[in-house]
Amino acid sequence: MAPNDSAHTTEEAGDLVAGRRKAARYLVPVGVAGVAAATIGLVPALAASGDPDLPKISAQQLIEKIAASDAQQLSGTVKITTDLGLPSFGGLGSFAPKGGAGEDGSSASPDSKLMELASGSHTLRVAADGPDKQKLSVLDKASEYSVVHSGDDVWAYDSASNEVYHSQRAADGKKGPAGGAAKGHGRPGQAPESLPATPKALAEQALKGVDPTTSVTVDGTSHVAGRDAYQLVIKPKQSGSTIGAIRIAVDARNGVPLKFTLAPAGGGKAVIDAGFTKVDFGKPSASTFDFTPPKGAKVTQDDGKGHAGRGERGFKGVPGGEFKGLDVIGKGWNSIARLDVPGGKGIPSAHSGKGGRGDVPPEAQKFLSSLGDKVTGPFGSGTVFKTRLINALVTDDGKVFVGAVTKDALVNAANAAK
Repeated sequence: MAPNDSAHTTEEAGDLVAGRRKAARYLVPVGVAGVAAATIGLVPALAASGDPDLPKISAQQLIEKIAASDAQQLSGTVKITTDLGLPSFGGLGSFAPKGGAGEDGSSASPDSKLMELASGSHTLRVAADGPDKQKLSVLDKASEYSVVHSGDDVWAYDSASNEVYHSQRAADGKKGPAGGAAKGHGRPGQAPESLPATPKALAEQALKGVDPTTSVTVDGTSHVAGRDAYQLVIKPKQSGSTIGAIRIAVDARNGVPLKFTLAPAGGGKAVIDAGFTKVDFGKPSASTFDFTPPKGAKVTQDDGKGHAGRGERGFKGVPGGEFKGLDVIGKGWNSIARLDVPGGKGIPSAHSGKGGRGDVPPEAQKFLSSLGDKVTGPFGSGTVFKTRLINALVTDDGKVFVGAVTKDALVNAANAAK
């Protein structure tokens, strides 16, 4: 792309922010902090040799093409890999939650099981037939985990434990599957329980935050899963973000995102690399969305009670109470979420020599302290925990600052908030 084309498309993206909010409903950079807990990447599909020769299109037009995409049917295979740079300790793997009994008491519950996609490499099969029928299967070497949404029913099956989860929450407007009413899901290929598990879902998260702090350009074309695609590139204009660039391959015919790649500002391999290896936009077989619990399987019925009481300004389920007082500092890609730790206590410290918290053994205090970098400033002192994407500062007096920003940006935010 010529330099003047890049500048022109960036200017058009600004017009989109000012007057065309239709497409801008698709991504908020501060939302990256929330997505990070469930962030997944897809191994890029093998590209055919040579990039396709497609008609020129502006960034504004391409974003609108994504927004206008109305593909209601698809099936395909997605390969996913995520590298957040989280450490591995004695087989713990990462801080990403692992499968196991979720809030509903079932190892098949999507709330816990699908969080495994937050790290490592996985192969998914996805299918959709309109807003009321979706299926997502996670394939392992010796097992398979599937979630099926059909009408009012959500079924999930874990072959490894032979457990089944069943919910009808989509029917009562509560949390739904690939189509829950409350969250506005139901888009083809979107994962159950609001987890972004396809390039389309990831792209929607990314496009919501296109604003004056963002550069948006079209950077050539490519082949993904045998289909011609345009390359949309989204970059922060500000310094201080850990995000280098987001690249979205958009199907040239129907506007469906086929591949999503998030590159870190620090360089190296992508943090998220998401793409279809096979995709078909024909109608899947009706039997794809049928499910009957296997004989002998343990079936857990979710009555929704385990999800009651979750508010947007409080996070339950942690020892000691709730995280409270969620505020957002800054704008755009440098947005930082600030909240308070339950009980007003920070991470148990082995650096201070004060013994840390009395309810945590000294060995655990030393281990927790070793995971982060001790920092000080006008705000006091605290510990910064780092990944390749999201960083968090936990102060010793129980405040948390988290975002897709550098360590220095977190310390500056804590100083300013003092």
